[in-house]
Amino acid sequence: MFGVESGLVLWGLFSSGFISATLLPGGSELLLLYLLDQGRYPLWQLVSVVTLGNALGGVVTWGMGYWVAHRFPLRSLSPRQHQARDWFNRYGSPVLLLSWVPLLGDPLCFISGWLKQRFWLCILFIGFGKAVRYLLLSTPWM
Repeated sequence: MFGVESGLVLWGLFSSGFISATLLPGGSELLLLYLLDQGRYPLWQLVSVVTLGNALGGVVTWGMGYWVAHRFPLRSLSPRQHQARDWFNRYGSPVLLLSWVPLLGDPLCFISGWLKQRFWLCILFIGFGKAVRYLLLSTPWM
């Protein structure tokens, strides 16, 4: 069942998940639902591939925030930036469970990197949050 066509489809799904988790727009959910509806691939395989791509994209966004913090350190924060930093520091890495939320998730990953939160904890929460989202989307096919 795993031929060139299957590899390209799964690579496309991975890429869609990755792009959707960076600061670029993407449609990994629609592609996942389409592929699930086709019934040609096992659910676990599709969910795993898109989750891996999306989580990796979130980690890259975290890395961009980390890089920006080192390359362009802020001399002072605006009151709004102080408020955001304090909120993020109060709740910590678990806030990345929301990294899947459109328009909110990418900035959360970026800010987490900018605040230099623990890398491995961030990976854990980013991956878990994104996996739960894709699993919930897939429930009609379970």
